Amino acid sequence: MKVFWFFFQKRTSCLTPPQAAATKRGMSTNPLLAPWHTQFGAPPFDLIRPEHFSPAFTEAMAAHLAEIEAIATSAEAPSFANTIAAMERSGRALKRVGATFGNLVASHGNAALQEVEREMAPRLADHGSRISLDPRLFARVQALHASRASLDLAPDELRLLERSHLGFVRAGAALDEAGRTRMAGINTSLATLHTQFGQNVLHDERDWTMALDEAGIAGLPAFVIEGTSQAAAERGQPGHLVTLSRSLIEPFLTFSPRRDLREAAWRAWTSRGMHEGAHDNRPLIPQILALRAERAKLLGFDHFAAFRLADSMAGTPEAVHRLTGEVWDAGRRRAGEEAARLLSVASQDGINDQIAPWDWRHYAERVRAAEYDLDEAQLKPYFELSRIQQAAFDTAGRLFGLSFTHRPDVPVYHPDVRAYEVADANGHVGLFLADHFARPDKRSGAWMSSYRDQEAMPGEPPSAPIIVNNNNFARGTPTLLSFDDATTLFHEFGHALHGLLSRVRYPSQSGTSVRRDFVEFPSQVYEHWLEAPQTLRSYARHHETNAPLPDALIDRLLAARTFNQGFATVEFLASAILDMELHLHPDPASLDIERFEEEALARLGMPREIAMRHRPAHFQHLFSGGGYAAGYYSYLWAEVLDADGFDAFEEAGDPFHPETAARLRKVLESGDTRDPMELYVEFRGRPPETAALLRVRGLV
Repeated sequence: MKVFWFFFQKRTSCLTPPQAAATKRGMSTNPLLAPWHTQFGAPPFDLIRPEHFSPAFTEAMAAHLAEIEAIATSAEAPSFANTIAAMERSGRALKRVGATFGNLVASHGNAALQEVEREMAPRLADHGSRISLDPRLFARVQALHASRASLDLAPDELRLLERSHLGFVRAGAALDEAGRTRMAGINTSLATLHTQFGQNVLHDERDWTMALDEAGIAGLPAFVIEGTSQAAAERGQPGHLVTLSRSLIEPFLTFSPRRDLREAAWRAWTSRGMHEGAHDNRPLIPQILALRAERAKLLGFDHFAAFRLADSMAGTPEAVHRLTGEVWDAGRRRAGEEAARLLSVASQDGINDQIAPWDWRHYAERVRAAEYDLDEAQLKPYFELSRIQQAAFDTAGRLFGLSFTHRPDVPVYHPDVRAYEVADANGHVGLFLADHFARPDKRSGAWMSSYRDQEAMPGEPPSAPIIVNNNNFARGTPTLLSFDDATTLFHEFGHALHGLLSRVRYPSQSGTSVRRDFVEFPSQVYEHWLEAPQTLRSYARHHETNAPLPDALIDRLLAARTFNQGFATVEFLASAILDMELHLHPDPASLDIERFEEEALARLGMPREIAMRHRPAHFQHLFSGGGYAAGYYSYLWAEVLDADGFDAFEEAGDPFHPETAARLRKVLESGDTRDPMELYVEFRGRPPETAALLRVRGLV
């Protein structure tokens, strides 16, 4: 996922200095505002301290408001240059400070940074509202929009004008004064609640551990034992610990023969954010949902889902329901068949009635080992982290002509992070930061973000991107990945390429600044190259012997791609469907969230053996920010695009087919300069078809 730090309608990005106006007013001693003389203009992490952020934000917001005031009060008639382009140039100090802070608090978020986050979230929301709800600014944009047909704009400029106007309208700029005032209040309240929700989840993930004695580690593969040892060492404890890092708890649930320990770990994992007291997220959810619903109604929509989907490829909740319903029915049928097979194995351990959710991964792995002669412990020695990262790099080289060179001279914020210069035949492209390991102060999951976005504003030097990938792999010596972990690395690197290959003029159109249900297409389609036999034969090598993954094992691995897809489909779709139901609810303030969850899953016919991938109280996609609210389905929609899109390479007979790769690169370069469906059709030659998705998941 992409981390966003919002103000106005833009993703926060940090742009190449010119020196900020704030710096010129005398705060150059603050390293966040002073010119950055580091390699490639990377943040000078060694100089930045938590106490620098609050004054830097204050100064940068003041500078930004002064720039906006000059635009809004200009005596000149509105033009694209003095209004839309001027807004694109504004706020550069704030973009730089916000991008640096947003990334650090997610990747390296100590208590001091979290305190700054709590302080700044409502202030930044209020700052954004002052701009997006300014009637003078909106009047200028409105006038340009009304006369856009006569302005002789280039296609990217016309789209930027239209999207900017829509952004103002969706922010509430067209409301009366009372409506704008209320909208600003909603924005501030939501910013505070989103921050509190995310910090509560991080607290629970950091707070819980389960110590394992010798009996507890018995039967675990060596890589899981090493992971539990590393987790204990990171916390200054002896022995072995299970933590709530996904990269550790999922292997533990898969391989531990101790049903009692699996249950304890699973219950801790699925009850994050659900503990009575100061870190309980359950009371926050109805408040967040009610505020979103109120915002939607202020803007003339019946509910938040309709508001969100009006600006998406799907268009309406009904279209989402058709897609999710079709796949849900097929996935649930397959999950029922899988459950029966798992129970036949579990009965050997005395489980005769029904497997429990904490049993599924364990018995699925045993069935996979039996039916495909394949198990994760057998595969993992062939998937060493540095080799898989190199595979992702070299794939980008073959597809897009990119090279990646380690640059130890670039400052980084943690010893885990490695910096790479990205180049192509024309020279420097950008900087890529890889931050792969789980840490107690790092948010869970995996995501891509940017410290600086690509742009080439007319009349100014171009700005090269600085992109970061975050994963949460369990550290080892060496670090060995599951095939799912390796897929995650490729997924996030696909997002990174979307940012690195961007070739746009205006920052609001750069890289991943696209509609939510299109942003996952570049990441998900990139996963397919990990499965290419050429990739596996070259990079899946035993970490001790350097022997390649045997062809027979490759064949079994690829044959097993559709194994357990009923479980994977149901686990994901239950969360996506619940997301839509929550944002369609007519009275969300009244919700008892646990009761609603129980009743919604009963209506769906949720198999009792499977739990949702994200229960509401730790569903950070929805409640740590608004980016995926009423939009979690977008991973499925993007899977339609990626399955159908990769077929273009298969139809060409070569996963590295040059002409097809060139068309895909055009999609990645275009950002939001064109409609995403138009881009996809140009790449594929026709609209996407859902049949490829069902086939790839093995649901037909």
